[in-house]
Amino acid sequence: MTSFSPSAQAFLGARDLLLRLRTDYDRAYREFSWPEVGTFNWALDYFDVMARGNDKPALWIVDDAAGAGTTFTFAQMAERSSRMANFLREQGVGRGDRLLLMLPNRVELWDVMLAAMKLGAIVLPATTQLSPDDVRERVQTGGVAYVVVDAAELAKFDALDAAVKRIAVGAQPGGAPGWIDLGRAYDASASFTPDAPTQATDTLLLYFTSGTTSKPKLVEHTHQSYPIGHLSTMYWIGLQPGDVHWNISSPGWAKHAWSCFFAPWNAQACVFIYNYGRFVPKDTLDVLVRCEVTTLCAPPTVWRMLVQEPLASYPVKLRELVGAGEPLNPEIIERVRHAWNITIRDGYGQTETTCQIGNSPGQPVVAGSMGRALPGYRVELVDADDRPAGEGEIALPLAHRPLGLMSGYANSAQGTEHAMRNGFYHTSDVALRRDDGYLVYVGRSDDVFKSSDYRLSPFELESVLIEHEAIAEAAVVPSPDPLRLSVPKAFVIVRQGYEAGPDLAREVFRFSREKLAPYKRIRRLQFSELPKTISGKIRRVELRRREMERDTGTPRLAGEYWEEDFPDLR
Repeated sequence: MTSFSPSAQAFLGARDLLLRLRTDYDRAYREFSWPEVGTFNWALDYFDVMARGNDKPALWIVDDAAGAGTTFTFAQMAERSSRMANFLREQGVGRGDRLLLMLPNRVELWDVMLAAMKLGAIVLPATTQLSPDDVRERVQTGGVAYVVVDAAELAKFDALDAAVKRIAVGAQPGGAPGWIDLGRAYDASASFTPDAPTQATDTLLLYFTSGTTSKPKLVEHTHQSYPIGHLSTMYWIGLQPGDVHWNISSPGWAKHAWSCFFAPWNAQACVFIYNYGRFVPKDTLDVLVRCEVTTLCAPPTVWRMLVQEPLASYPVKLRELVGAGEPLNPEIIERVRHAWNITIRDGYGQTETTCQIGNSPGQPVVAGSMGRALPGYRVELVDADDRPAGEGEIALPLAHRPLGLMSGYANSAQGTEHAMRNGFYHTSDVALRRDDGYLVYVGRSDDVFKSSDYRLSPFELESVLIEHEAIAEAAVVPSPDPLRLSVPKAFVIVRQGYEAGPDLAREVFRFSREKLAPYKRIRRLQFSELPKTISGKIRRVELRRREMERDTGTPRLAGEYWEEDFPDLR
């Protein structure tokens, strides 16, 4: 059996320390250091060697809530991806070439990711939710030469320059003129030989950010920043070899690479996928039980839907639960804990990084906190002048640059310079540090606002609002006020079975008065759809702009109510 290269051995040494100290945060944080690697190709140096003769499940895809699905072993994935690499090489894909990958959760997505790594090609993951205009912009901005696309999405590429080579997945024979059939890949040789060593600092991934506050930027990650950097994510989730890990996340976004690729396979756990046409909480819970999933990561939207079901009646085999994407409010965490006696552990990171901060396994979970800096990360809070602060922007000192930090923004030198100014990587997220060292998320630096000289966190107010039984989602922004400068205004979506109108508005205002200090109370309310990015994050910046552009004499909008409309509340 071929042994691991020195770089892979260094990687495994760091990995094994974190597995061994999974519940000993203090030691893990103190003893862990990022491995130093010169040449390193995760797919060749680690995955293929680990996978040789390894018949344990690596990927399990279920397409029917009642079906068994299809399982692929580590050995099969290594062989499939080598065939894929040889096929892509035949199509001209080489080291440094940029390939846009737009696939749903089907095995070919993992095959192409591994194959591109082996070739030294650069992958630009893309969600299938993109419009034709989005596709054109990403191909042009990203300098894409090759696209690998699901058959259902081919029409979105009709307007592309003919020079872009097109490869289709799942197309009927003769049904995709001008497209190469990816199915031919599995006839290629299973023996792959790289053309040269891969430098760990070579570019591997280019991710478009979701653009909640600005035009999307192109985040550049290397063969070390995500493959090795996600050791911190593996530690936060609490993954162990043999786990069945389900991360409810759409392909095309960084979180999919976090927890459907690098973190579980770093731990030699099985990546579990359940493909559903429409999210049905009961089906999801049935699948969790039937397939004996052991670790689960889901965004707040999913958790809010799951807790509407009688969770205690589902005999899950879960050991670890985590939430990511946006912070979870304490009420949801408590309802899950009461039902399953497992605490959902929050974590924090960005497309630009791996998991930086988290509540790690075996540690006390402080209600409302996202935890502490994870092994490998030094985290500071800084004020507007980059001086230490008890409440301030989350910043990573570049003197202790974490391996999981991006190289920069590939399409914006100015954006990179701004993010890396004054010796810090600036996240644009604000937190406060408790006396025990735990960090509490406050909000995006652009979202926090003042009302009557009080600093208000939209996230805190939204967390209270969605505790009301009638509110499904909420977004809070400042609304201009001649006396207080601005007041908190909530845009809300009501749950099924409730009717938006003055009666419900009165109840929400009353609820706000009961739950919030006077200076934090919701003063204005609008029943409205919420603008979102294609990754599902609320664009508060758009709501905020709408409010700021309103004149103080502007008449009420449809579905809008003010607290003073209800004098009986006083």
